[in-house]
Amino acid sequence: MIDSGDTAWILTSTALVLLMTIPALALFYGGLARAGNVLSVLMHCFAIAALASPLWLVAGYSLAFATGNAVIGDLSKALLLSMDRGAAWGGTKLPESLFFMFQMTFAIITPALIVGAYVERVRFPAVLLFSGLWLLLVYAPVTHWVWGGGWLARLGVMDFAGGIVVHVTAGVAALVFAAVLGPRKGFPDHVQPPHAPWMVMIGAALLWVGWFGFNAGSAVAANADAAMAMLVTHVSAATATLVWMAIEWKKFGKPSLVGAVTGTIAGLATITPASGFVGPVAALIIGAVAGSLCFFMVDVVKRKWQVDDSLDVMAVHGIGGATGTLLVALLAGLPGGAGLAEGTGMGAQLGVQALGVVSVAAFTAVVSWLILKLTAATVGLRATPQEETEGLDYTAHGETAYNL
Repeated sequence: MIDSGDTAWILTSTALVLLMTIPALALFYGGLARAGNVLSVLMHCFAIAALASPLWLVAGYSLAFATGNAVIGDLSKALLLSMDRGAAWGGTKLPESLFFMFQMTFAIITPALIVGAYVERVRFPAVLLFSGLWLLLVYAPVTHWVWGGGWLARLGVMDFAGGIVVHVTAGVAALVFAAVLGPRKGFPDHVQPPHAPWMVMIGAALLWVGWFGFNAGSAVAANADAAMAMLVTHVSAATATLVWMAIEWKKFGKPSLVGAVTGTIAGLATITPASGFVGPVAALIIGAVAGSLCFFMVDVVKRKWQVDDSLDVMAVHGIGGATGTLLVALLAGLPGGAGLAEGTGMGAQLGVQALGVVSVAAFTAVVSWLILKLTAATVGLRATPQEETEGLDYTAHGETAYNL
């Protein structure tokens, strides 16, 4: 029952989603850092991609997608020992090996998103230990809840491509990590600006392209849902870019490249949970909300909450993912949308969506905090003041990005 068209599209989507972490996210975050820390950021993203892959094979995939119970999967799919090479994954016309690979790229990028919270001041062993434990103890259970037949799936939560699973978990974990770690020197008024805005733009452009695999690939078929997901993803990203640019232009007198592309990412994150359920009109609305709300939340997190979430993971991904998750209940019925499940009202669906966001946010915050405390007690969390001043490129990795 394996379909060659579906398989070809998801093979392509898998490559696109891996592209989102390496090189796209690495370049996006690397350009936002100081010149003495760019290689450390690239190393974080690259190492997490490598670390998450065998962990997903050994246990993560099984915990997320094996039958198990309403809370967690069992280990029946550990190491893929029970996989039939030629069998299709249930409910699809894809080889299970391909479904495994596609989902693995999501398991790679989610802990990599958290990198943006702790750049320039974290110990490299802490990055590895936290990311590995977080993948198994936070990401895998939440994936099971939403996509693996767990309790939120049974309630009918709508999360097409990861508003809850990816963006809420990463955003909340980033906020907790930044709060526990403490701010950079000079925060909030004297932090050095991004060292390479051109690099940020290249990373954002690659993310924009890769996101078509992220969202349209989540249809796990080459069909109308995939086509609509691709369309609304692009419309939301473009709209949020223009809205962020307009707000910045009015507020500061000049539109910045870094601001524009941050708006793009906000639009992409916010449309993610809704992408397979809404139509083009809803995409315009979601993009406009993303560009304005996420812009506002950047200031809230750093100024009002006084948390140095360095590269705005919570404001862009956490808030964006949560907002899109709630909006899907309100906008799925607009032209081009898939509508809600038969017999489900807008209010009831909104309640399920809100429960999904709040419960996952709370679970992520508590478990992330516990993992951070364990990490701090074993390998240490924060680099020394001297290492931070010199930059982590040389002090942690013995290299420099620029020989000037």
